[in-house]
Amino acid sequence: GHGAADPLVRITAANESQSAVKAKGATNYTLKTYPGLAHSVNPQEIGDVLSFLQQILPPGGDFKVKLKEPSEMSVKELKGAIAKAGLGRLAVGLMEKREFVELLEKHRDGKL
Repeated sequence: GHGAADPLVRITAANESQSAVKAKGATNYTLKTYPGLAHSVNPQEIGDVLSFLQQILPPGGDFKVKLKEPSEMSVKELKGAIAKAGLGRLAVGLMEKREFVELLEKHRDGKL
């Protein structure tokens, strides 16, 4: 959706984006404008997004992202996941892969 009164991203830019996406092969693309809406969202737009997602996502949560098991990650991947989770201060001084694995597993299990 796009706010018809958006001063930051003009409706012409939204129309150009729609054309570009359709040119790449998208078939289920509707650009809906919301009168009076500036550079923001409103309850109607959120409801429209919810309806759209309910139509395209499979029922039952089969679309959930499956996280890679920490024990299957490289040390580089573990360090990245730890940093992204904001656990860097807890990883100071860790040297062994198993220590990084344990830290990330504890975080995922809610034990930190």
